[in-house]
Amino acid sequence: MRTYLKVIALIFLLQVGHAQGQTLYGTSTGEVSFYSDTPLETIEAVNKKTGSIINSTSRELAVQMKITDFAFPNKLMQEHFNENYLESEKYPTATFKGKIKEQVDLTVSGSYPVNAEGSLTIHGVTKPVTVHGTIVSNGSELKLDFKFQVRTEDYQIEVPSLVITKIAETIDVTGKMTLAKK
Repeated sequence: MRTYLKVIALIFLLQVGHAQGQTLYGTSTGEVSFYSDTPLETIEAVNKKTGSIINSTSRELAVQMKITDFAFPNKLMQEHFNENYLESEKYPTATFKGKIKEQVDLTVSGSYPVNAEGSLTIHGVTKPVTVHGTIVSNGSELKLDFKFQVRTEDYQIEVPSLVITKIAETIDVTGKMTLAKK
């Protein structure tokens, strides 16, 4: 997974220009979960191989994960998720690129409620989103917790009418990551 982090870091550094004097924090073992609850079925999965990087100076951040790294309690659900809904062979990754809105100095120890505005790409569709979260910094490490919602129709994820009552229209997404100073 280190390769994904390196790719994210390279893209990130190219976008923000010369990174001298800037502090970067990163991980390749972040955790992102999703939860769908209907009266007929609860669906949840977790991806523990999510790469992320934050530039504390510019407050820009990037997150990337392989769709096939989501693990489900039920292997048949996992197969349907990858083949029928997210089409992970055609759209293998999900990404978020954005910027923390608040003027926070993440190199200073403290707990910071934050909002990141940016672009979320899932299933080949990119949409603007705002992600709400908290960052706890000890100066050399950032602990990030966040949550937001995704509507399946916004990302052209087709749910067959046969199972439409088993999958929520809006999916809850949460994450927690510990990013180390690079």
